[in-house]
Amino acid sequence: MTTGPARPGNGADAPAAGIGELDAEMRRARSSYGQDAMIVCDQLVRIYTGDGIEVQALQGLDLLVAKGELTGVVGASGSGKSTLMNILAGLDTPTAGAARVAGHDLAALGPRERLAYRRSVVGFIWQQSWRNLLPYLTCRQNVSVPMRLGRIGRRERVRRTDDLLEALRVAHCAERTPDRMSGGEQQRTAIAVALANQPRVLLADEPTGELDTATAADVFAALQTANTDLGVTVLVVSHDPAVAARVRRTVAIRDGRTSTEWLRHATTDEFGNATQHAVEYAVMDRAGRVQLPREMTQPLGMRDRVRLEAEPGFIAVWPDRPPKPAEGGPAAPEEAGPAAPGEVG
Repeated sequence: MTTGPARPGNGADAPAAGIGELDAEMRRARSSYGQDAMIVCDQLVRIYTGDGIEVQALQGLDLLVAKGELTGVVGASGSGKSTLMNILAGLDTPTAGAARVAGHDLAALGPRERLAYRRSVVGFIWQQSWRNLLPYLTCRQNVSVPMRLGRIGRRERVRRTDDLLEALRVAHCAERTPDRMSGGEQQRTAIAVALANQPRVLLADEPTGELDTATAADVFAALQTANTDLGVTVLVVSHDPAVAARVRRTVAIRDGRTSTEWLRHATTDEFGNATQHAVEYAVMDRAGRVQLPREMTQPLGMRDRVRLEAEPGFIAVWPDRPPKPAEGGPAAPEEAGPAAPGEVG
């Protein structure tokens, strides 16, 4: 660590100066991390305490979502994905780390600022349709409610409501209450409600969890419309791996951290036919940590520790297997040859 020039006086001042410089450097790095991203999670931690037991829902999660992206987040129950969504929606606060959405520092928002943030910066869609819509109002009235709360004039409310219902293909439900709509129509109306005040980010928590495959495809088409036609950054959380087939980028969360990503790439064959294929990547966080998938590590017996070797163009990851003892004698002093390596990078 560089401590800079010595200062006059007590010799203990020099290490203190070095620590101060390191702290300043860390603050600069944190402030510049994800500077141009729409959603920034920087070493995000959320700990819940109850009955004397601590549960770490998020354990230093890093995530960047660029402006205009349609991104999926997948993970098993208990992985931390719903906790992440609640923090980004302004419904919960992080224990440590930083979360920023459209330039808003979520940990620093006061009650009034948090309310304004939820009304105008983000839109949120729950899995359960009854949490998205008021049952005694029609589709048109439900979409109009957020704009009334935002004190938008009647003419603009009517215009924007009609535009949203048309764009999301629920104009035929305008005068229907939720009990007279299908599950897909309810969720598409919920998307219209979430978009009513023109948020910059749309958050969807398991929006297709209670729908059949065909209806789920319609709801995802509505989310894609919000992304491409209305320019909204969309983050969708789901336990369904099939989400990866509907978005360009999918982030997997495991044990409170991002673990892997899938990116879909478009390719064209020699006959001009366009196809897409997904490539899986391991995620390396800012501390250099990488989670290796269990389906790869378990067959190789990788536990507790692994050996790394730098190779031209990649890093080899080897199981840490003890050398086999020579027949009828003690273990050989030299290291046993490794099994098949995994490659990172």
